Amino acid sequence: MVVLAILVLVLLLQVTCRVPVAKCTSSDRLPILHKYYQSGDFIIAGIISQIFMFSRPITFQKRPSHELFDNRVVLLQNYQHILALVFAVKEINENPLILPNVTLGFYIYNSYFTASWTYLASMELLSTQDMFFPNYKCDFQNNVVAVIGGPNFDVCLNMATFLSIYKIPQLIYGSTLRMNNNNPGVSFHQMFPNGAHQYRGILQLLLHFRWTWIGVLSEGDASSKRFVQYALPEFSQRGICFDFIERFPTISFSSEFTGMIAQGFGTAKILMASSANVVVIHGEIQTVVTLRMLLHISAFEDIPMKTESKVWIMAAQMDFISIAIQRCWDVNFIHGAISFAVYSKPLLGFQEFLQMRNPSSEREDGFIKVFWEQAFNCVFPSLVVDENSGEICTGEEKLENLPRSVFEMSMTGHSYSIYNAMYAVAHALHDIHLPKFRKEDGWRWKIVNLQQWQLHHFLQRISFNNTAGEEISFDQNGEIIAGFDILNWVTFPNQSFLKIKVGIIDPQAVTEKVFTIHEDAIVWPHRFNQTQPLSLCNDVCHPGYSKTKKEGQSFCCYDCLPCPEGMISNKTDTDVCFQCPEEQYPNNYQDVCIPKNISFLSYKEPLGMSMASSALSFSFLTALVFWIFIKHRDVPIVKASNRNLTYTLLISLLFSFLCTLLFIGQPGKLTCLLRQTAFGIIFSVAVSCVLAKTIVVVLAFTATNPGSVMRRCVGNQLSYSIILSSSFIQVIICTIWLATSPPFPDFDMYSIDEEIVLECNEGSTLMFYCVLGFMGFLAIVSFTVAFLARNLPDSFNEAKFITFSMLVFCSVWLSFVPTYLSTKGKYMVAVEVFSILASSAGLLGFIFFPKCYIILLKPELNNQRLLGKRKN
Repeated sequence: MVVLAILVLVLLLQVTCRVPVAKCTSSDRLPILHKYYQSGDFIIAGIISQIFMFSRPITFQKRPSHELFDNRVVLLQNYQHILALVFAVKEINENPLILPNVTLGFYIYNSYFTASWTYLASMELLSTQDMFFPNYKCDFQNNVVAVIGGPNFDVCLNMATFLSIYKIPQLIYGSTLRMNNNNPGVSFHQMFPNGAHQYRGILQLLLHFRWTWIGVLSEGDASSKRFVQYALPEFSQRGICFDFIERFPTISFSSEFTGMIAQGFGTAKILMASSANVVVIHGEIQTVVTLRMLLHISAFEDIPMKTESKVWIMAAQMDFISIAIQRCWDVNFIHGAISFAVYSKPLLGFQEFLQMRNPSSEREDGFIKVFWEQAFNCVFPSLVVDENSGEICTGEEKLENLPRSVFEMSMTGHSYSIYNAMYAVAHALHDIHLPKFRKEDGWRWKIVNLQQWQLHHFLQRISFNNTAGEEISFDQNGEIIAGFDILNWVTFPNQSFLKIKVGIIDPQAVTEKVFTIHEDAIVWPHRFNQTQPLSLCNDVCHPGYSKTKKEGQSFCCYDCLPCPEGMISNKTDTDVCFQCPEEQYPNNYQDVCIPKNISFLSYKEPLGMSMASSALSFSFLTALVFWIFIKHRDVPIVKASNRNLTYTLLISLLFSFLCTLLFIGQPGKLTCLLRQTAFGIIFSVAVSCVLAKTIVVVLAFTATNPGSVMRRCVGNQLSYSIILSSSFIQVIICTIWLATSPPFPDFDMYSIDEEIVLECNEGSTLMFYCVLGFMGFLAIVSFTVAFLARNLPDSFNEAKFITFSMLVFCSVWLSFVPTYLSTKGKYMVAVEVFSILASSAGLLGFIFFPKCYIILLKPELNNQRLLGKRKN
């Protein structure tokens, strides 16, 4: 409806102005602007910007000229926008290679931050000079070829809505305006890069520093609404959560600030109660004024404003501007902030240009005196009414002496955009009539009669290098092809600050170099002691922990749980823990995988060394006993114990002790094949020898009658048959085992977390226990027979000794099974070696040591007469 009303107003003016040219009279022009005009031969460029704002409502009535600035407050930093335009025009007019014999001029209009003033200023551009007759030529007509507008989104939108009807090329700076360029009625170009690059840059910045818990403050304009509507959902998809999304209090610069105070208190409370250390601010150029006002007025409500605890991330549309009442306010709140700005380069001669300006030398500048008074806090004598009004301005004050919170000597991103916009217009005009330079009169005539729509096509295709060496061109959407600087703000006690470039967003670069940040160069807010701030919903989940979601809260809010046993997490804020590779294991903190050591029962370690020594020692004792029995083979006690069985038993025990050496050392293919089979067969021979000796003893004392059948059975034939049959069965079992599923060297990755156990895989566990089972069967039979014959009455009776030896043997192997199954790694091998040594030593000790005692120490008991003597 607003647009429609403006269009109707334009049509009415067109009708009422249909009078002869000579009768055009001056109208009562509204004091809506202060105009700075540099006379030009032919071309006039207009700029609609925001230099002043009102401190109380302004009515649409004519006022005396001395009241022109009475109710206005100068935005001091925005004065640089004017100077950037003047500097660009000055350079262009002094450059004979761009527009020879043509002088550029310009009008500057102030929008006062309101739509009505913007529309009115736009119509002024189309009116006769000093007469408000839009769209009607009376007397001298300004030849406006282009309009530069900004920096606010609303200014750009309102300006474009009106001027696009006349197809006047518009160059928008300080914000981004999305419209359909396919519409032939829309003819604007944006000196502000594509806003999507900036949003992605903010997202990359948050992800780079792992700031996943943030607050968002934005203006209520359409640009900020678009940011909230389209950019923030993408942030959420990339893992960013929002503690709050608030708007700044609505401010009308044509009214008092009282309307924003109540809303400001609520926003301030939310801001300072937030646990987020990072706040993204999306606004316009005046947003810092609002932010400072918000932080200042909150002190009256005793809200603890811990401004130094926040890292402000500011959009490129914003800049540091202030009003007079904020001059003495502390700027330390912005220390450590990070902002985006349109990519720019220093311009040679600009600072010298600023240093030369003063009210005395620039009398045509209608803004400079008002700026000078508020910047230097003084008044000029011609305007002094009260003698106590303040310090007198001399006009010799130096701009470079002002703190940067009042005025910046280095060119800002917005001023750089205005500078490039002016050059873009000049180069487009140059390209239009490039072939006609030789016909100067025709060239001048063409420019005078230039239609605005003709310039639009050439602006779209423009490409040139500015004086800083940067290429300026537009893409197909009319947006300048450029990136963004990332700036870090550092404040000083004298109310000044520096903006240090710490990174860039370069959309034209390769993917990995689009976002560049030098975090070592960043100065953080004082509270963080120059350590990178964290902005998380809760403490970081350190390595060794994983995140678990808190019910009913944002996905960025979580608890930290230790990783389960055997799993690790080696990064902060890991969602899940993971298993180490098979060849590695977690450390005690469960944050690193450590390579496992290869483990086996080695001769070099104490356990393996002691068992090998024991095996060799028992082998030596067995050999010694065997030598004693060989040497005293003719004594009665040796003869009575069946020498052949005794020799066989001693030999089998000797091999039993020696076979344990197969279990010690690194397992190989051959040793794995021989370990269990050799042990099973040798032990079966040993136990079958004991069984044969037991049966022979029983039969010997049972068959007392001469010539009896049982007496004839007592002899070598029975003994050999028992030994051979038992051993044959065990050999058959071992052969089947080796033929079907033989043992082989293997790596056990899982039994022990810290080690890779190099072992012999038994192949078939069933066959392994069959070997043990048959050996156990022989031992139980031998123990049973010996136990029943333990009371046979003879001094040379071996039944008692066999009973004790088999009791030890069975006890060892009965305890072996559960112990073997409950141990892991090399200790399983050690258990089996110990069982072999213990059971073999039991047989050797209980059966042969008593006989050796008699042979060596009690020879008087070793005689034939005692063989048949019975106990009383």
